[in-house]
Amino acid sequence: MKEKPNYYAILTAEVRYSKALTPNAKLLYAELTALCNMNGKCTASTEYFCRLYEVSRVSIQKWLKNLEDNNHIRRVNIYKQGSKEILTRVITLVNTPSKEKLTDNTNINITNTNLTDSNKKALFKKPTLDEVKNYCILRKNNIEAESFIDFYESKNFMIGKNKMKDWKACVRTWESREKKNPKSNSKGMSKIHQHLQKNINVKEKLLKQFKK
Repeated sequence: MKEKPNYYAILTAEVRYSKALTPNAKLLYAELTALCNMNGKCTASTEYFCRLYEVSRVSIQKWLKNLEDNNHIRRVNIYKQGSKEILTRVITLVNTPSKEKLTDNTNINITNTNLTDSNKKALFKKPTLDEVKNYCILRKNNIEAESFIDFYESKNFMIGKNKMKDWKACVRTWESREKKNPKSNSKGMSKIHQHLQKNINVKEKLLKQFKK
């Protein structure tokens, strides 16, 4: 193998907290999970691990033996037919951890070895009234920030069945609608205010009844 595995590694609690394993053996185990999860098995040579960690063959063999003696991996040599020449060595995990098996209660660490900014999903943050006001001023539109906030607050910042991802994009959508049909938009805003006021009145009535 010439390249480092471009895949996640898993370090189970059983391995992570084992007092029988050396720290280097645990590190090697994580590397083996990455290779096994990528190819279903690990056929990397001892030389590959030597280059990867910049250690001697003796060190790699010690780490592998440490894992094998504690029943975390199995090593099988594949021989050339009719001879004792080893063609390749196959390493498998005794208990194969996989990303799909994980639950909230599973005590496993996962490291994605190829996590980039483009893969990170930004969580939606509800805008403040001042943020919406300032953005509307910047856009030089006539959107009422209070109406925008009230409208989406009443919907828990949902757009249809999906959670809002970009409130600025929603402001621009309102802006576009207003430019196309300003009268219709003003009527729509009036309906929104009526809807919100109706909800407020209902809540006030319920509170009064509860107090009685």
